[in-house]
Amino acid sequence: MQPSRRKFLKTVCAGAASLIAAPVILKFLEPGEALAAMEKSKLRWAFLVDTHKCIGCGFCVKACKNENEIPYDASVSRTWVERYVVKKDGTVLIDSPKAGRDGFTSPEVEGQTPEAQDIAKAFFVPKLCNQCENPPCVQVCPVGATYQLKEGVVLVDRKWCIGCGYCIASCPYGARFFNPQLKVAEKCTFCYHRIKKGMKPACVGACPVGARQIGNIKDPEDPVAKVITTSRVAVLKDEYGTDPQVYYLGLDRAVR
Repeated sequence: MQPSRRKFLKTVCAGAASLIAAPVILKFLEPGEALAAMEKSKLRWAFLVDTHKCIGCGFCVKACKNENEIPYDASVSRTWVERYVVKKDGTVLIDSPKAGRDGFTSPEVEGQTPEAQDIAKAFFVPKLCNQCENPPCVQVCPVGATYQLKEGVVLVDRKWCIGCGYCIASCPYGARFFNPQLKVAEKCTFCYHRIKKGMKPACVGACPVGARQIGNIKDPEDPVAKVITTSRVAVLKDEYGTDPQVYYLGLDRAVR
């Protein structure tokens, strides 16, 4: 192996390892903080996830795979659902079989039965690309294949992507992956090809309980913007300075 390639692989692996080991901190936003963001422009797409509503059915994952050319049987997915089981001793068990595609029909989590777990609470958390205001994946892409639109959505040009892996290592949310068929880096795009036509993202349309919503956070009259600016919402890993644009209602502090 040539020295330059060896150095590159060490850099990517080290970056990925540091992200996995990094502590997770939830930031709960005050309504005024979200409202202040409206001053910059007239359109900024943001996602709202209500964890109180999510039932872990997996319909969103199925719809996303079908819409975005992600192999149905592959373990990777643009969006996924995690199940959190919190035991009475504070232990947190997390699983996401097949990215939650087929729901959670088995009571087992990491090999333990509900009787053995002594469960205090359990819930589901949908996850996806956070469409950061300051996306690290855009900053590290050496060929410009990952880029950000003025509406805030980060896209990937499959024709330009060289599969270097920098974007995957730089994402603190684990939202990026290699498409095993196309051999390029992938991630959620909020179904930009749909929302620019006035349609809902595939996952939003597929959710039977309305746990997922998308809207323009710059429009005070937008239903999603109203919730974000008047409710106690949370974002994931704000300590990285990414300014994520996926907001959560009812997010438990056990979420990683």
